[in-house]
Order: sequence, then structure tokens, then C-alpha cells
Amino acid sequence: MILIFAQSSLQAQEKKWTLDECVRYALQNNISIKQTALDTDLAMINKRGAFGSFLPRIGANASHSWNVGLNQNITTGLLENQTTQFTAAGVNIGLNLYKGLQNQNELRRSNLSILAAQYQLSKIQDDVSLNVANAFLQILFNKENLKVQKEQLSLNGLQLERTNALVEAGSVARADLLDMEATVAGTEQNVVAAENALLISRLSLAQLLQLDDFKNFDIADRDYEATESEIMLQTPEAIITKAKEVRMEVKIAKTNQEIAQKDVQIAKGGLQPALQAFYALNTRAAYADRIVGIDNNGAPIYESPLGLLDQFDQNKGHSFGLQLDIPILNGFTARNNVARAKVGLERSKIALSQEELNLERNVYTAYTDADGARNAFEAAKIALAARAGAFEFAKEKYEVGLMNALDYNQAQTLYVNSQSDLLRTKYDYIFKIKLVELYFGIPITKI
Repeated sequence: MILIFAQSSLQAQEKKWTLDECVRYALQNNISIKQTALDTDLAMINKRGAFGSFLPRIGANASHSWNVGLNQNITTGLLENQTTQFTAAGVNIGLNLYKGLQNQNELRRSNLSILAAQYQLSKIQDDVSLNVANAFLQILFNKENLKVQKEQLSLNGLQLERTNALVEAGSVARADLLDMEATVAGTEQNVVAAENALLISRLSLAQLLQLDDFKNFDIADRDYEATESEIMLQTPEAIITKAKEVRMEVKIAKTNQEIAQKDVQIAKGGLQPALQAFYALNTRAAYADRIVGIDNNGAPIYESPLGLLDQFDQNKGHSFGLQLDIPILNGFTARNNVARAKVGLERSKIALSQEELNLERNVYTAYTDADGARNAFEAAKIALAARAGAFEFAKEKYEVGLMNALDYNQAQTLYVNSQSDLLRTKYDYIFKIKLVELYFGIPITKI
């Protein structure tokens, strides 16, 4: 049993999360997504309420009372000195026949509210997916950067040993050895900084996923290629057109405008007459024993009324009819509601226009950033090739004593920096391409 537990714990620690797993886990556990999903549930509840307004209103009532002393028997109509118990019951039914189409518009509005909540949920999911992808790529960059720093530390260690041997042989000055020791110490600091950056990036993604055991969290090592995207062959105008069809921001704004239009129609319905039908069934029964005489022993003789069910049957009554309510003057409440709804409609139109402008600006910015990131990546590849050649040349010169340690270390530093720049521009290009593709409707997990 202990062995099985140890194996399962080891497997949990060795789990490497893929990007798709990270995104799917975040979509299921992210707090913001859960909160937004509750808005969808509330919208569904509101729809049930709007649907319920079409149903008749049914109510029942009942009462029981005691009357002591001289009082009228409500069943016989006679005044009697008695204790009377009285039971009444009734059923009332009301139905709206016409209410300015408010019920119909409320139902349509509730459907639009559900749609808007679903769009909002999709938007939050896209945002979370994008943040997860960004954090995931940051870990990959930090991992590869750590490898570069460790490789340079290993090379510097070998070079330090070689320099120490040359100093002992009298081939180079001791100052070169001191410079090389300083270079090794600096590279060790770079390794520590790279390890800390990797740890922080892993912690950031683990927190984004709402994971408790972040210390054992790690992602699967995979070399993502920064390839050309077909989306970049599209014009920004074509991407904007597609984005207006698929992006949730615009869909939310359009749906909110439709909701505002329904609010205006609902408010206008308050200016129209309302027609209702009603029906009521009422019945009653009394419990009283009357003294009708004295027996031979002087005791009173009581006479009981009809039975309970018989009284309910004989005393039942019906009422039904129509009720028409015509609004004439209600302190301008209805007209003010219409005016407020119209202002809300204008606000929603402005919000839609602003959202479309924001989308155009964001697409142009993302497209320009992606194009710039691609150029930076290509430039970084050329720079790395040049720095690699320069470093190899410096290395050869240093090993034969034609270059001092300071110049050699400078050439190496430039080479290491160019490697880090290549990694940084590579993952920056990948992420910015994914952002453009997201505006085109391509899921974030397809890298």
C-alpha cells in the first residue's frame, strides 16, 4: 500500500503540463470564470420569471373565527345568543390579457440577457486562455535561457582551468586569471537569476491555474518553432472584418444594444391600458349549536346546523369578470421610464461604436506588433550568427595569446546576450502571432 502511494506521489510530481492541459484546467477552475458563469445562471432564472408572467395568478385563502355572545348567525341570518365558529375559504385566479406587450418584451429581453452572459463568459475564457499561454511561453523562455546560462558557466569553468594552466606556465599574465575568475562569478550570478526567474514564472502560472502544490508544478518541455503565420498574409482590414464577426467584445455590445431597445419597448408598454380577467370562488360554514328547548331534567336541548361539507356546497359563490386599467396621470413615472430607457439605448449605441473603434485599434496594434516582433526575431538570428562567429574568432585569438581576457570576456558576453535576445524575440513573436490569430478566431492552444 505504501509502495503504491509512493508511486502515485512520484507520478504526480513528475507530471508535465502541456499548454492544452493548462488552458483546459484554467477554464474549469479560474475564479473569474466561475463568477461569470453565475451571471449566466442568474439570467436563466430571470428568464423563468419572465415566462411565469404569462401564466395565470392563482391564490387560495382561508380563515376561521370565533364569535361569542349575541351575534348574527351568518348562515340563518338570525340574532342569537351563542358562540359561533365561522370558516371561510376561497380561490382567486387572475390572468393578464393585455399589458402593452410588456410580458412578451420581457421574455425577449431575458433571452438577450442570457446571450449577453454567454458572450461575456466566452470573453473571460479567451482572456484567461491568453494569460495562460503568455505565462506558459514565459516559462519556456526562462527554461531555455537557464540552459544558455548554464552552458556558458560550463564553458567559462573550462576556460578558467585553461587560463590557470597558462598562468602557471607563464604564458599569460595573472591579471587574465583574475578577469576570468570575475567572469565565472558573474556567470554564476546569471545562472542564479535565471533560476529565480524560472521559479517565479512557474509560480505565476500555478497561481493562475489555482494550484496549491506549485512547488512541484512544471510544464512539458517542447521546442515551439516561430514559423510564419498565414494570418500575417491577411490585411489588417480583413482581420478587422473577421474580428467583428467572432470577437465577443463586439457581440456583447450589440446584444446590450438590443437589450436597451427592449427596455424602451417595455417602458412604452407602461403607457398603454392593461386588461385583466379574474375569477373567484368563495364559500363559508358556521359551527353553532342553538338551544331549542329544555328536556324533562331541565337540561337545554341543542340543535346543530347542517354539516360542514353541506354548508360549503350550499354557501358557495362565484364571481368573474374583466378589469381594465387605463393610465392617465401617475406623476410622469411611465413617461420618465421611457425617457430613461431611450437614454440607455443611446448609451448602448455609443458603447457599440466605441467597442468597434477599440477593436480596430487593437487589431492594428496587434498586427503591427507581430510584424515588428517578426523583424526583431529575424534580426536577432542574424545578430546571433555574427556574435557566434566573433566569439569563435576571439576564442582562437585568446587561446594563442593574441587577445587579453578582458576583450575575450566582452566578446563572450555579447554572444551570450545575443542568445538571450534570440530566445526573447522568438517567444515574443510566437505570443504576438497568437494574439493576431485570436482576433481571427483561431484558438489560443493551436501553437
